[in-house]
Amino acid sequence: MPDDSFHVFDTTLRDGAQREGVNLTVADKLAIAGLLDEFGVGFIEGGWPGANPKDTEFFQRASQELDLEHAQLTAFGATRRPGVRAADDPQVAALRESGAPVVTLVAKSDVRHVERALRTTGGENLAMIADTVAHLKECGRRVFLDCEHFFDGYRYDPGYALDVVRAAGAAGADAVVLCDTNGGMLPSGVGRTVAEVLEATGVRLGVHAQDDTGCAVANTLAAVEAGATHVQCTANGYGERVGNADLFSVAAALELKYDRRVLPEGRLAEAARVSAAVAELVNIAPATHQPYVGVSAFAHKAGLHASAIKVDPDLYQHTDPALVGNGMRMLVSDMAGRASVELKAEELGVDLGGDRALLGRVVDRVKEMERAGYSFEAADASLELLLREERGDRPRYFTAESWRAITERRADGSSLSEATVKLHVKGERVIATAEGNGPVNALDRALRSAVEGVYTALGGIQLADYKVRILDGGGGTGAVTRILVTFGDGRGEWTTVGVGENVIDASWTALEQAITYGLMRQGYPAP
Repeated sequence: MPDDSFHVFDTTLRDGAQREGVNLTVADKLAIAGLLDEFGVGFIEGGWPGANPKDTEFFQRASQELDLEHAQLTAFGATRRPGVRAADDPQVAALRESGAPVVTLVAKSDVRHVERALRTTGGENLAMIADTVAHLKECGRRVFLDCEHFFDGYRYDPGYALDVVRAAGAAGADAVVLCDTNGGMLPSGVGRTVAEVLEATGVRLGVHAQDDTGCAVANTLAAVEAGATHVQCTANGYGERVGNADLFSVAAALELKYDRRVLPEGRLAEAARVSAAVAELVNIAPATHQPYVGVSAFAHKAGLHASAIKVDPDLYQHTDPALVGNGMRMLVSDMAGRASVELKAEELGVDLGGDRALLGRVVDRVKEMERAGYSFEAADASLELLLREERGDRPRYFTAESWRAITERRADGSSLSEATVKLHVKGERVIATAEGNGPVNALDRALRSAVEGVYTALGGIQLADYKVRILDGGGGTGAVTRILVTFGDGRGEWTTVGVGENVIDASWTALEQAITYGLMRQGYPAP
């Protein structure tokens, strides 16, 4: 029997799915549930069975397709309607029939909502709560009660809000969750309220915090400090409006800052992986600056930081990134000093041998190029090639004699680009022409055509992303442009950068570096 002293409750599949732009299929929900179980949460709220066909199907399939190791599946729904017995309410029946061993009921705890939204009396609302909780408990279900708008209701009429908590507790609710539904609370108010409610009722309390003030994680931790032992969160903070308390930040803070074991042994180290995997499934780019799990969470750019980190990484990091499955990254930019470059070179596997003159040349060159518009923070492959060039071992698989790209606009409204490249490959002059749906695509095809006859592994290298950034908006169509291209070979991806007033010229620079780096990854020796 798992430890029941603290509940990590995830509601990504229900509350998180209410984020604008998120539309999960049943297959998506099943896959996310599997990931959340791997992370070690105790409860996964799958949705509202009976409210829509998708959630009903999810619970039907979950019983057959999910083999949860750590989590219990939870169904969400409302208390019975006014004037109807819980046993006779079709919505309560859908919760029973979902097969979920745990049910989370939502109930009004602000008397204004009871009277204006439910259009019933405060007494009937208490009866609805008690009747539904007791009925589901009799049916063998574990029951949590979400007190909607609790903090606002407690501020307006604390006596009634406390009556709601007591009614649920007396009926057998396993935890009563105080919800900051509008997300307007601050940590001091949350902590004070939770402490007062706990003292007044003695009921096990939980917290559900929305992030409208940017305080959802802080509010959740404040509630725990005040005595709450049940936290409701969503992966990556997804949720309605600006979102919910982020599951990974809350779990990491509780384990690493409060020294409180809330996940199974070793599961916290899966945080970065699970965060990224969930982001892929919901089709939202991972937040690079997300605490603990973002790729920039332990990235260091300032030269002063790098100098200290070289002595002791803990001097500029609040925790060991490996504990959450992340890693430290050094960023090389115009802020870089010798320490930044040296640490980044080590990260890339390029041994500079402690050569201070070499380090100085690299630093000066990076700063000069960044002044011209280059950015190496997101282009590790370009930086590695630069390091190898200064060290004297950058491979030159081909050299360009010339290239050109033209685009023809036809009378029927279609257009076609054609590119010609003239290269020297292993001492031979090669000319190749190719067509594409744009000049960059045509150049890419022509370059490949010229090179892959000698370097056959090039066929397994594919373009994954192409980004254009205008650096000088005041220059109009003649502005300086930065190009980032990302390629992959099935084993990983790499990014290169090119800059110029001519967007095609900048693209060629990035393409030439990307192909060179890809061939180097394939193990081809320098000619």
